[in-house]
Amino acid sequence: MVWGPLIAWYLFLAGAGAGAYLTAAFVEAKYPDNHKMRLAGRIIAPIFLGIGLLLLMLDAEAGLHNPLRFFNLIANPGSVMTLGVYVICVFMPVALAVAILDLLKKRVPRWLLWIGVAAAFGVAAYTGFLLGVIKTFPLWNNAILPILFVVSALSAGLAATSLVGLIADREQFEHMWLIKKSHVILSVIELIVLITMLIIVHTGSSAGAATVDSLVSGQYAVPFWAGLVLFGLVIPFCIEGYPVFVTKKVETSTTSLVLSVVGEAGVLVGGFLLRLLVVLAALPIAFV
Repeated sequence: MVWGPLIAWYLFLAGAGAGAYLTAAFVEAKYPDNHKMRLAGRIIAPIFLGIGLLLLMLDAEAGLHNPLRFFNLIANPGSVMTLGVYVICVFMPVALAVAILDLLKKRVPRWLLWIGVAAAFGVAAYTGFLLGVIKTFPLWNNAILPILFVVSALSAGLAATSLVGLIADREQFEHMWLIKKSHVILSVIELIVLITMLIIVHTGSSAGAATVDSLVSGQYAVPFWAGLVLFGLVIPFCIEGYPVFVTKKVETSTTSLVLSVVGEAGVLVGGFLLRLLVVLAALPIAFV
C-alpha cells in the first residue's frame, strides 16, 4: 500500500471511532441521563471505522487493485497488521450491535459493552503499532507513537461526540464538567507525549533529527505549529480550560457556543494533522 493521505485518514477515523465508543461508555457511567450524547458516540464509532476501512480498501496500489492480498493478510498472525485486522473484526460488529440496540432502545448487555471497550483500546493502539513495525522510519519506529495515537484517539472521539452534545442538548452538555476536564487533560497529555516523542526521535539518529527538523522548522513547520499545535491543542485547551479552571461557571451565550464548536473542530483537525504529518514527514527520510 502507499503510505500517504488515505492512510492518514484511515488512521484518524479508526482512532476517532474507537475514541467515540469509549466516550459513550464514559458518558453512560458518569452521566446516565444524557442519552443523546451516549447514542451519538455509539453511532459515530462504526460509521467512522467503516469509512476508514473503505479508504483503506481504496488505497492506491493495493486494496481493490489486488483484493486477494486480504486473504494473505488474515492468514499471517505474526504480523501486527493482521493482529489489527483481528481486533477490528471484533470491534466493528460489537460497535455496530451496540449502536443498533441503543437506537432500538433495547438493553445493551454489559459483557458486550466491555468487549467493545477492550477492542476500542486495541484499535486505538493498533493504529500506532501499524506504523511502528516499519523500522525504516525513526518517526514511526518508536515506543511513544502508539501512546500518542491512543491519547489523540481519545481526544478526537471525545471531540466528535461533544460536537453532537453541543448541538443536540447544549444545556445538559454544559453541565458535564468531567467531559470538559477530560478535554483539557487530554490536550496537555497529548502535547507532552508529542514533545517527548520528537525529542527522543531527534536525538536517536541523524535520520530522526532530519525528520523532526522537517516538522518544526522545515517544509511541514506551518501545518505543524499552526494546525496541530495551535489550532489542534493550544486553542482547544484555552477554550475548555477557561470555564473549567478560571470562571468555574456554565457558559450559555452564543459566543461561548461558537468558541466551543471551534475548540471541538480544532481537536478533530489536529487529530488528522497529527497522523498526516507523522506519515508525510517520515517518508522522505527513507531515501536519504
